[in-house]
Amino acid sequence: MRTLDISVVICVYTEDRWADIQAAVASVRAQSRPALETLLVVDHNQALLDRLSKEYKETEEVRVLANAGPRGLSAGRNTGIAVSHGDVIAFLDDDAVAERDWLLHFAEGYEDPLVMAVGGRTMPIWASGRRPAWFPEEFDWVVGCTYKGLPPGRVQVRNVLGGNASFRRTAFDAAGGFATGIGRDGDKRPLGCEETELCIRLTHARPDAVLLIDDRAVIHHRVPRAREHFAYFRTRTYAEGLSKALVARSVGADKGLESERRYTTRVLPAGVARGLRDALLARRGGAGRAGAIVAGVVLAAGGYVLGSVRARRGGGTFSVVEIEKSPGGEGAAA
Repeated sequence: MRTLDISVVICVYTEDRWADIQAAVASVRAQSRPALETLLVVDHNQALLDRLSKEYKETEEVRVLANAGPRGLSAGRNTGIAVSHGDVIAFLDDDAVAERDWLLHFAEGYEDPLVMAVGGRTMPIWASGRRPAWFPEEFDWVVGCTYKGLPPGRVQVRNVLGGNASFRRTAFDAAGGFATGIGRDGDKRPLGCEETELCIRLTHARPDAVLLIDDRAVIHHRVPRAREHFAYFRTRTYAEGLSKALVARSVGADKGLESERRYTTRVLPAGVARGLRDALLARRGGAGRAGAIVAGVVLAAGGYVLGSVRARRGGGTFSVVEIEKSPGGEGAAA
């Protein structure tokens, strides 16, 4: 079987993450299984585009380009997909570094021709040096990391997590690109779920498609101090509810909330019980973790209800992007 080439897409938007961007690119260049190319997609920031173009001007395997669509992470990813040359497109957050065998483990998943997506494990790097005592592992998705409750090993899943994920190019041929209007958009409300919506849409288009998470494919994701506070936790969990309402509107509540039902009925109650037990044993942060889990559920549910009402009234627009690619490998998201 022919060896698959892997393109890596890193979407960037601010010069404040300059050192992080450099570290992300360096981690890709140090892979044990080399990437075909690294694409830095700049989200409507001319100064950053110019600076990165100068920084990597002499580096053949790193290409810098502007987001060809509307502002936001989804359009940036679609731009990267359109101009990439690889059989597989991997996505890495701009404030994360990949372990040396990250792409190797992704590639192993695609030995099965039915596998359309492979994700990995994302570990937090807390700016303060350690996890806040009140912050429950069950909610690590709030800071873009793998959360307690996901099964270990290499397992089949409903969806991969966007900051550490890869897709076979034919997945985008079947399902289109990331939907704009769902995910992150610069400094606006921290929405998400664009990769969830895409994965569900993919399995609708390709019922035989297999989506995997391999927890050996590890990246380390920086968590800034601002996101270690409850104010961000509150905002992000509420925004997740809004996002889930958009996903449910797009693909239906059965699939859109399938994994969340298990999470809320099994994983989270167990987390509350552990927190309360730790509190009774006078262990640090137990009561805070239990309280944060309850608050997170209430906030996400509130966001979902409001998002559903807005959707029924015609608010909350998004669109699915078809990916066009020219024979020469240069294309645009239409």
